[in-house]
Amino acid sequence: MEKKMKLSEMVEPGAGVETPTMSGGERSEPERRGGGSTPALAPVADPEVSSRAARRRYSASYKRRILQESDKCQSGELGAFLRREGLYYSNLTKWRKQRESGELSGLQPRKRGKKPNPDKPLIQENERLRRENMQLEKRLHQAETIIDVQKKLCDLLGLTVPPIEQNKNDE
Repeated sequence: MEKKMKLSEMVEPGAGVETPTMSGGERSEPERRGGGSTPALAPVADPEVSSRAARRRYSASYKRRILQESDKCQSGELGAFLRREGLYYSNLTKWRKQRESGELSGLQPRKRGKKPNPDKPLIQENERLRRENMQLEKRLHQAETIIDVQKKLCDLLGLTVPPIEQNKNDE
């Protein structure tokens, strides 16, 4: 059986290679990899840090102030300004577009998610009318079928049907 040798035993003293010295409380490498007698503790989550990053929101006044200060920056100063404020250049680009679209309305924070459809009541009314129209067409088709059957039955039985008067509104 081979005996495992420590690093200090493998190197001859005075060979120009310094051997690491361990202090009294330090453990050797094999013990760190599970050979130690102390059980490994699970990492404890910091209660100050949330598990999910919060989305940063900026007020309209903050956006205006940052845009004014960024407009005053000379060449080369903008990067330092953005790092100091913790912002990205894309923030400035987006805020400038918002400012051009309308000073107050463009800089207000927008609600995320699906936007309400202003035509929704009209669309709902249109769908309701379509369903009603289909039901009426179905009833009309049934009525026409019944009338046709009645006419054929009268012809077979030899009965005469009085003519139906049509109004100007009927077609």
